[in-house]
Amino acid sequence: MKKIICTFLILAIVLTGCQNGFGLGGEKLSVDTNEIQFSQPAVGDKTAVINTSEGTIKVLLFPEYAPKAVENFILLAQSGYYNGMTFHRVIENFMIQTGSPDGSPHGGNSIWGLEFEDEFSDNLHHYNGALSMANHGEDTNGSQFFFVTSPIGKISDEDVQKMNDAGWRSDVIDLYKQAGGYSSLDYRYTVFGQIYEGLNVAYKISRAKTDENDKPKDDVVVESIEIVTME
Repeated sequence: MKKIICTFLILAIVLTGCQNGFGLGGEKLSVDTNEIQFSQPAVGDKTAVINTSEGTIKVLLFPEYAPKAVENFILLAQSGYYNGMTFHRVIENFMIQTGSPDGSPHGGNSIWGLEFEDEFSDNLHHYNGALSMANHGEDTNGSQFFFVTSPIGKISDEDVQKMNDAGWRSDVIDLYKQAGGYSSLDYRYTVFGQIYEGLNVAYKISRAKTDENDKPKDDVVVESIEIVTME
C-alpha cells in the first residue's frame, strides 16, 4: 500500500519522496512528504473526475481508509445523483460544499437511505484540497461533501500548539504547515479523497460572490462525475 508520494502536479522526483510546485494565483505550494494523502494515482486506484460549470476537479479516493464514504460517493455518482446539483455553500479561504438535491443544509440521502457513521483515520486529514463528508453531527453522513480551500501556509501558531498538545504526529503538523488546511475539522468530518488536479478550479468556486447564506448568487453546478479506475 505504500506509494511514492507526490503533490498536486509533479515537478521532480527525489529518493526521499516527491516534491511538487503548484502555482495558484501567485501562491506556491511545495510539499515534500510520504503521507498517502498526497499520492499520485497508481494502477488500480479509484478516482473521480468532477466536471463543474467552472472546470474539472480530479480526486484520488481512499476506500482503504473510508470504505463506506467512498462506496456511497461512487454509487451515487454512477447513478447520476449529483448531476445538476449546485454548490450551495461556499466560503472563501475555507471550503466549497455540494451534494444536497434541494440546496438545504440537511438535504440528501446516502445509498442506504439512512445516515451512516463517521470514518476517521490518522492517514487522512483536512489539508488543502481534501474531499470530506459534510454532516450535521456525529454519524450523520448522507450525500453532501465538501472540498477544503484554505490559504496556503496560513496555519497559525495557535493551531500548531494545539496539535502538539494533542500529540499529533510531527509529519502531520509539518504537512499542515506546507499545504494549508483546517486541522479543527479533523475527527469531526470524514476525509475520503484528495484533489490531485484542478485545485485552481476549487479555488475559483470558493471566490464566487455569495448571499447571506453563503450560497453563490450565480449557480455553480456539478455537471457530471465520472468514476475512473486507473490503468
